[in-house]
Amino acid sequence: MNQSLQIGPLSLPYSVLLALFAIALGRWVARWMAKAAGIEAEPTLMRMLFVGLFAARLAFVWQWHEQYFDAPLSILDIRDGGWEPTAGVVAALLFGLQRAQRDAGMRKPVFAAAITTGMVLMLGGFASVLMSTTPVPLPPLALISLNGQPVSLAGFAGKPTVVNLWATWCPPCVREMPVMQQAQTAYPDVNIVFVNQGEDSKAITSFLNRHSLTLRNVLLDPKRLTGAALGHRALPTTLFFDAQGKLADTRIGELSQATLTQRLTSLRADSPPSQQLTSP
Repeated sequence: MNQSLQIGPLSLPYSVLLALFAIALGRWVARWMAKAAGIEAEPTLMRMLFVGLFAARLAFVWQWHEQYFDAPLSILDIRDGGWEPTAGVVAALLFGLQRAQRDAGMRKPVFAAAITTGMVLMLGGFASVLMSTTPVPLPPLALISLNGQPVSLAGFAGKPTVVNLWATWCPPCVREMPVMQQAQTAYPDVNIVFVNQGEDSKAITSFLNRHSLTLRNVLLDPKRLTGAALGHRALPTTLFFDAQGKLADTRIGELSQATLTQRLTSLRADSPPSQQLTSP
């Protein structure tokens, strides 16, 4: 159930590792074919990569421009995971085809890179679907609210629920908190639950006061049971559950207003209106 590779404090999502492997393998195949033909493919391959990354980011920013234009410099902060992969793949392929048209010797390496990368991504995606046929539910854990009351995490099922795993010492957690607070106000039909990992109520209350944060559904998880139950140790990790309490999406790392809005829009679209308005 763990969706990332944990190396000390570093957490690498398997989806990112798959993409990196696919690109590296496609590049290796293209370089091998180009070398056999006595041509240099590396400059074209690197330009294809940069064009693809630029197009993927630009397409995402354009789609969610209202959120980014509220803070224009956030467009440059790619740590939020805001990419449109399809646009990137198409742009990289079109650029490669344009280069191949000008240089006939580049056609086979370009097509080899595109086909190899695409096949690895497709097979990896297919394998991921096969391994995740059983929906992951909200774990039936009894946590504690800031005022000391027991709260069942599974009890939030009934409308879309976002579970944010965080800690006060985690810089990305701190940076995304104002965005999460804003979403909690903007989307009353969605439960946004802040499950602190490993800290006590005094540390959490002091943090909230220091940063002038007013959050609902702040829960204490001193033994980090939620992260263990859901297979995530990295912070921040945000998990998106549909109205039936089944895991629909996961984001490992910081969320911006745009990337959070994207996921909430998708989550709410998948939940019937009657269920969205049901209180936990």
